[in-house]
Amino acid sequence: MRPLPPGTTERRRLFAAEAESSRPDLALLCLLIGAEADPSLDGTGIATARCLLDRLAERAVHGHRQRRADDPRSWATALAELLGGHCGFRGRPGDYQRLDSSLLHHVLRRRRGLPILLSVVWMEVARRAGAPVHGVALPGHFVVGFGPRDEQVLADPFDGGRPLTRTDVELLVAAATGAPLAPSMLRPASPLDVVGRILDNIRAWAAARPERTDVALWAVELALLLPAPPPRLHYERAQLLVQSGDFVMGARALDSYADDVAERDPATADRARWQASGARAMLN
Repeated sequence: MRPLPPGTTERRRLFAAEAESSRPDLALLCLLIGAEADPSLDGTGIATARCLLDRLAERAVHGHRQRRADDPRSWATALAELLGGHCGFRGRPGDYQRLDSSLLHHVLRRRRGLPILLSVVWMEVARRAGAPVHGVALPGHFVVGFGPRDEQVLADPFDGGRPLTRTDVELLVAAATGAPLAPSMLRPASPLDVVGRILDNIRAWAAARPERTDVALWAVELALLLPAPPPRLHYERAQLLVQSGDFVMGARALDSYADDVAERDPATADRARWQASGARAMLN
């Protein structure tokens, strides 16, 4: 594992190690994100959430027994009946305004959340039950797919697991981008793709609320623990440190970013150094 910043908490070390493992555990990574927002979510709480997913999977297996084991559509129907129907997992427009809609342990408790978190519930329950499932990161709306890509059955957990036709998917993409559906949009999303998008959502939520710089900061710091993070995240972290009043650390981070980009982008480096000087001036 690559070296981590001094003072990295044990929880973040676990997050980084899991993200770099050969088969990242999506549920664990999502629960560790939740623990950043909710310090009361300890090891026992994480274990309890994982046990709930296991119990839901047992129910999914039981509900699927009378169906064809190799039929993606039968799995999509069974999960929709259990999670969307009996358990009431689905979303509402107001969920987009809540931070806990992006936190798996709260989504499991409230049975409400953003499309991507509800999709995590669908995927983790289906995976435990033995279903052929994957996430599909459509622009603006995350859904799940059952079966191989050439015959996948798509379902929308935000709408209780409603099956999606090709026209439904085209309309979702058009509403989000104004562009037609491209085959690349239907590729399976990896666990790290999912985690990265969840952290992007949290950062977007915090960006609209200047008083929640603390949330934006831990979200970007977790994103930096994922493999090969984009360099711009270091700049974003530096700015957030300054915004939160940590002028010394913010200035250091800006100088470090400037050093990293100086050779390929001198203008950006100069701007970052100017901002670092401004941050130090705030100490006077």
